[in-house]
Amino acid sequence: MASPRWVVLKFGGTSVSTLPRWETIARIVRDRLAEGLRPVVVCSALSGISNALDRLLAEAMAGRGEAALEGIRRPHLELGRAMGLDAEALLRPYFEELERITLGAALLREVTPRLQARVMAMGELMATTLGAAYLNRIGLTTQWWDARELLEAVDEAHGNEARRYLSVACDYRPDPALQERLAAAPAEVILTQGFIARNSRGETVLLGRGGSDTSAAYLAAKLQAERLEIWTDVPGMFTANPRQIPSARLLRHLDYDEAQELATTGAKVLHPRCLEPVRAYGIPLHVKCTDHPELEGTIVSADAPDVGPRVKAISCKTGITLVSMDTIGMWQQVGFLADVFGVFKRHGLSIDLIATSETNVTVSLDPQANALQPAQLEALVEDLSAYCQARVIAPCAVVSLVGRHIRALLDELTPAFEVFAEHHVYLISQAASDLNFSFVVDEDQADRLVRRLHAELFGRVEADTLFGPTWRELFAPRAEAAVARPWWHHRRSELLALAEAQAPCYVYDEGTLRGQLEALRRLSSVDRIFYALKANDHPDVLRVFHEAGLGFECVSAGELEHVRTLFPELAPERLLFTPNFAPADEYRRGFELGAFVTLDNLHPLEAWPELFRNRNVLVRFDPGRGDGHHRYVRTAGAQSKFGIAPAQAKRLRELADRLGLRIVGLHAHVGSGILLPETWAETALFLAELAETYFPDVRYLDVGGGLGVPERTGAPGLDLEAVEAHLHRFKTAHPRFELWLEPGRFLVAEAGVLLARVTQVKEKGGARYAGVETGMNSLIRPALYGAYHEIVNLTRLDAPATQTVDVVGPICETGDVLGHGRRLPDTREGDVLLIAQAGAYGAVMSSHYNRRPPAREVFLPVGASAAVSPTPENAASV
Repeated sequence: MASPRWVVLKFGGTSVSTLPRWETIARIVRDRLAEGLRPVVVCSALSGISNALDRLLAEAMAGRGEAALEGIRRPHLELGRAMGLDAEALLRPYFEELERITLGAALLREVTPRLQARVMAMGELMATTLGAAYLNRIGLTTQWWDARELLEAVDEAHGNEARRYLSVACDYRPDPALQERLAAAPAEVILTQGFIARNSRGETVLLGRGGSDTSAAYLAAKLQAERLEIWTDVPGMFTANPRQIPSARLLRHLDYDEAQELATTGAKVLHPRCLEPVRAYGIPLHVKCTDHPELEGTIVSADAPDVGPRVKAISCKTGITLVSMDTIGMWQQVGFLADVFGVFKRHGLSIDLIATSETNVTVSLDPQANALQPAQLEALVEDLSAYCQARVIAPCAVVSLVGRHIRALLDELTPAFEVFAEHHVYLISQAASDLNFSFVVDEDQADRLVRRLHAELFGRVEADTLFGPTWRELFAPRAEAAVARPWWHHRRSELLALAEAQAPCYVYDEGTLRGQLEALRRLSSVDRIFYALKANDHPDVLRVFHEAGLGFECVSAGELEHVRTLFPELAPERLLFTPNFAPADEYRRGFELGAFVTLDNLHPLEAWPELFRNRNVLVRFDPGRGDGHHRYVRTAGAQSKFGIAPAQAKRLRELADRLGLRIVGLHAHVGSGILLPETWAETALFLAELAETYFPDVRYLDVGGGLGVPERTGAPGLDLEAVEAHLHRFKTAHPRFELWLEPGRFLVAEAGVLLARVTQVKEKGGARYAGVETGMNSLIRPALYGAYHEIVNLTRLDAPATQTVDVVGPICETGDVLGHGRRLPDTREGDVLLIAQAGAYGAVMSSHYNRRPPAREVFLPVGASAAVSPTPENAASV
């Protein structure tokens, strides 16, 4: 009998979690059978189950095992019902084993890597049990195989126990005996698990998180398959993470080395270890999308087209830990590197990047290759102290330019490297293979850095044999159909009329302001909200918030006077004053107006003690680390000018006692544009601990603002329900404190747009520019922060996007760019462009630079059109 032509198909967690996805899997399998191929299907656990299993044992030891088990049972039973299967009966042995393991963990209070591997394997075993039953039910004869019968780990003589059970490698040499066994199977389809294998003792071991790709590659090599197909939730590999950068282009072809570099440096489509087995035996690898099997995807093979020196992608890998080792003793010292690297080997740690100088060696540790634990790092540093002074730097990110012959491109890349000017670069590495150029930076800088680099390197690239369509071109029509249109779609005719009479102008929509207010009011754990006036101080915007009962957070005496002029009867307790390095007279004015006054330095108490004697104040502390979309908006940490260090709390207490100063509240604000829902509860906990230690009179905890908003229509925003859940847990534990919040951008950003007419269009050196009548003099955020604002051609809103352009202003500065690499319709002089999410930090930061007046402001009331009047330049239409 002729040997079958094998094809290995791997489907990830999102691809196996719903009935429609399994219907797609069945269609793909039938297509491969029609090609005369014999499919081996490799499946991951259902989406989220691996994480749930990872937490299960810890939950069991905390007495919450039953609830955690239910969270694992439920999605499997729901999928089984949708498939028309008796999932309870099919999966009962797995559920019972999990119950036994959970009970044992609760009693013994100990979890070993060996036990963890057994538990984690259950996700794949349960998913494939359901999958095999379903495929058989719909007429595809399928045989379920336990992957532990197919793959055996290569035992390591060194390495810690966690590595030996949780991150193994397997033998992948061609295996004629295995080929015969599977060829003799009566079913037309073989279905097995990714991620799991056995060791020489027959115990369950894991290939590391994300290891299902590697399982599939091992099997493809052992079976000498015709090809390996990785089916996932994206249609291939792109020039950058397409969910972060929609202008990223599909990479149609890559060779094995390029794909390996991308996977190793952070592209999450492929597991880094899955390339070597297919490269060793010349097996083509296809990356395809389960939701859209018709799309071309990426082909990785030995015969990718040679396009010469080229940067093909930018990748980013987060969660990186650096170990920096300093000593003068290493200079011209024989064997120093051998000694210190031996320490890493003894701790079972694999080193990734290395940089050396006469007195320092810095290395990076990749979490994909190392099961890093705090205790392990502490022990490493202690052992290294025999040779050098070692310190750990984390969390970091590696940003990599990946391509061919990058050394030959260094002169061309020089302009792109300018984006690093504002960033702390800890390490630079140029690969000996000439396939990547990597930079290690602080993790919270990485997203913005990648976005700016991509604009520089790929903003003018067109589709060709290497580069395919952009993510936006592939999916924008589908996304637009699925997402509710923003307010400016519905008020387009009004906006065009306003632009005709008053552009350039900011326009604010009252309905959106009120909608954001209602969203915030669902935070029932927040006792008081103060709107941060600095985000937008337009009188009509402030009236909306005044009528809603909000307070106002002001950062200058001028802002205090502005609010008082608009609302002379405003109760003093609705004013919060948080100056920073302000003169004494501003503090005095804050007290005169009855506002809550916040201190963020000891200097005022030491220099102007009589001004503060017997006063009530809040105090702003620095929690030690900021957050936000750019370093200029991170307002905590050693490099930030804001707040008092916790180490100064005792001195503050002494000064307060001496002056009879009563500290009634504590304040902290970590930054802007934050999407992590636990941020504000963590800030509250930090402040509560300070209050309970030093300041017994504190009643109010002001956890700041910085609530993030989506940058693009349809992009995920901040999960307010999760924010409330975290704050509720804090309030339950600390009921004596009143929680304050001071949002700014969250309330106004999406309510505002900037309208500007196109003045000129231009092509130069393959680049296209659309110039508009105002620029960084009206909206400085893109130039100052690298901020992203969605830009549309309002005149041709329903026309297809056919051009990639840079949208620029008339200011005599190279940085006067409102948007790089934007997809627009055929754009002409006189068209009105709309810059979205511009209601915050737009008009309030504008200037008359180049003596050009900035955009005026117009307010659109609910249910009524704004008056289109001949407003004086830069005057508000109120």
